[in-house]
Amino acid sequence: MTNQRIIVINPNSTEEVTQAIDRALDPLRMAGGPEFDCVTLAEGPPGIESQADVESVVAPICQLVRARDNDAAAFVIACYSDPGLQAARETTARPVFGIAECAMLTALTKGERFGLISILESGVQRHLRYVRQLGLSERFAGDVPVGFGVTELADEPVVLGRMIETGQRLRDQHGADVLIFGCAGMANYRDRVEESVGLPVVEPSQAAATMALGAVRCESALES
Repeated sequence: MTNQRIIVINPNSTEEVTQAIDRALDPLRMAGGPEFDCVTLAEGPPGIESQADVESVVAPICQLVRARDNDAAAFVIACYSDPGLQAARETTARPVFGIAECAMLTALTKGERFGLISILESGVQRHLRYVRQLGLSERFAGDVPVGFGVTELADEPVVLGRMIETGQRLRDQHGADVLIFGCAGMANYRDRVEESVGLPVVEPSQAAATMALGAVRCESALES
């Protein structure tokens, strides 16, 4: 595999979220690649906050994957609802990673029961369905929203305090021993929440990018 570019797709149209994802991937960047190319889906809504939002971006994601298929070694869909994940996998022979699926699989290596810090109450049932679909209900502690939409996550003083409170609630009331951020736009808060709550925190874009990085480097090694 000569191409060493991993395309990370932010399915919402909020450029600040893409920038936060890009910064979160800095620890994974290394000399010799693979390179991470974070792109914003211009056709997407400002935030993926409903099932209708999820469905609305499936076709544009697949179109982007087709357009970049010869330019990529792997794709990451950087939205916690994993919109279009299976459709994208049917679109390309390249590996495609969803950040929610990867985050939950990563959390299983860090604790016995994972808790999810999500953005809005409206997303909780959608997350619960996904947990059940993946067969992880017995390892799931709970999902508690912070009550902020995607575009409101940049208000750091207010959002950070709410996220810490939510993490403590998942720890103390739900029995979580590892936390997952339920939105790619939360990436900037990982270290501070982890330190304040005293539990490992999985940032989903990092989790998916790590798996993509391993897959691409292993494939490259096999071909060399």
